[in-house]
Amino acid sequence: MLTILGFAMIATFLVLIMMKKMSPIAALVLIPALFCVAVGKGAKLGDYVIDGVGNLAPTAAMLMFAIVYFGVMIDVGLFDPVVRGILRFCKADPMRIVVGTAVLAAIVSLDGDGSTTFMITVSAMYPLYKRLKMSLVVMTGVAATANGVMNTLPWGGPTARAATALKLDAADIFVPMIPALGAGLLAVVALAVVLGRRERKRLGLLTLDEALAREPETVLAGAGAGADRTPDRTRGVSGGAGTDAEHPAAHGGDDGDEGFKGLDPHRATLRPGLYWFNAGLTVALLAAMIMELMPIPVLFLLGAALALTVNFPHMPDQRARIAAHADNVLNVSGMVFAAAVFTGVLSGTGMVEHMADWLVGAIPDGMGPHMALVTGILSIPLTYFMSNDGFYFGVVPVLAEAGAAHGVSPLEIARASLIGQPLHMSSPLVPAVYVLVGMAKVEFGDHTRFTVKWAALTSLVVLGAGLLFGII
Repeated sequence: MLTILGFAMIATFLVLIMMKKMSPIAALVLIPALFCVAVGKGAKLGDYVIDGVGNLAPTAAMLMFAIVYFGVMIDVGLFDPVVRGILRFCKADPMRIVVGTAVLAAIVSLDGDGSTTFMITVSAMYPLYKRLKMSLVVMTGVAATANGVMNTLPWGGPTARAATALKLDAADIFVPMIPALGAGLLAVVALAVVLGRRERKRLGLLTLDEALAREPETVLAGAGAGADRTPDRTRGVSGGAGTDAEHPAAHGGDDGDEGFKGLDPHRATLRPGLYWFNAGLTVALLAAMIMELMPIPVLFLLGAALALTVNFPHMPDQRARIAAHADNVLNVSGMVFAAAVFTGVLSGTGMVEHMADWLVGAIPDGMGPHMALVTGILSIPLTYFMSNDGFYFGVVPVLAEAGAAHGVSPLEIARASLIGQPLHMSSPLVPAVYVLVGMAKVEFGDHTRFTVKWAALTSLVVLGAGLLFGII
């Protein structure tokens, strides 16, 4: 019964948010509360929620201070050189813009933090998508999938969890997976080319290349005053009104371009004289994260305080920077604590354990020698419907034991368990995805509907490459 109710709870949540019948925060809170009562454990709802909040509080703290830190780094111009290079490549070609989104997201993902990746990618690319009236779900889908592939880095989380759960060395898991993950990145770039060509066809003939050559700052600035003076020459005859129905998030929210300054090259917050200090501070912060010198929330707390103090020594300026990023902080932290209700009920009622046991028990005995393949396939839906902690510490050890009985190495199981990460990064249980859709002004349901199929396909490409290369 708990197995059926667990799947029913997840399905109800996904259907309601994709149909836009409830907001994600309301759905994350009310649906699990209802199902908790349905299983007869309503009296323990408070305990489950408190346990969930306690488990996710460090994540919420990390995201809060990471948003402030990297928001300040974006404000002061740390990432402008990389962004300019990507934007110069993109020009006004929708296909190049989508490919540039994938490349930028993959590069920034090297820091191992999804929220950072999404903040930088959206800040850089959002103005171009808005000015050319491109579909914003294309941007969020490509960025999330690229980040999902890169999330398998040893310091990204899943690899470390698999190594810990199976008592293996993270390098032994990750290094042999590099060719398969490289195939996954190529698949993301190929996907970007396909989606970009589709956007190019939808929008018709674009003529902003000449505007870029004459006024490069217009494209870099996004929605600044200069951008508003640019003639609206972003559509050809094929970009009629009928196309918007097929791309519900093409124009983001109701506020249009106004208020979004993008990476304005003349913004008052730039600190070119402190560029190398900020670069050194960021490298040191990332190195400390990789070396695990301190808990990540503490590192970002210290980093944010130091970045604010050095770059904005005057209190009014510090308050202004904090206020500028307050919306993102509030939205993301609120979503994380709402997700704590969902995960708390799933774990506390025993739904997760029953769902995992049912799935493992459904595997035919004849599949024992192929447990690595089974693990790879199961990781795609399971890492979407479960947290990484639940999957790697609850399910993977069981799969490894089943595989060991048939001579399958735990290393193969560990590598196969990484297959689902491209899809995992769009899971409603991943706090960073709310940074992505919030900054891009995209409905979570629209993002989910668009992204799931492409992310799952990317996971299958990684799985196929792993089998082809004999990695799993």
